[in-house]
Amino acid sequence: QVQLVESGGGSVQAGGSLRLSCAASGYIGNVYCMGWFRQAPGKEREGVAAIKSDGRTNYADSVKGRFTASQDNAKNTLYLQMNSLKPDDTAMYYCAANTRWWTYCSSGRQEDFAYWGQGTQVTVSS
Repeated sequence: QVQLVESGGGSVQAGGSLRLSCAASGYIGNVYCMGWFRQAPGKEREGVAAIKSDGRTNYADSVKGRFTASQDNAKNTLYLQMNSLKPDDTAMYYCAANTRWWTYCSSGRQEDFAYWGQGTQVTVSS
């Protein structure tokens, strides 16, 4: 089992920045890929970013150039730096862990992520 706890959400004006954190514990040695996802009210959950254990990242087109995923292996923590925030970025943000090493590490494949955090709310006002 892998436990994930997100933090760092809040309210910010458009153009501002936030950094989300996701602390991982449990059998994290099996985790090969971590992802960030978000769900806005009335919308389906969507992938935002993914980071492989070797540090390689990929991003949804909507956040490319604005969001950066990173990880601190010593602290077992995943981060999402969000800059130039827009009202459309308002959502509950979740981190998730993928232990299926044979799959492609992408936030576009939610079905590969078996472990999820409880989420942290991000609200961007215009």
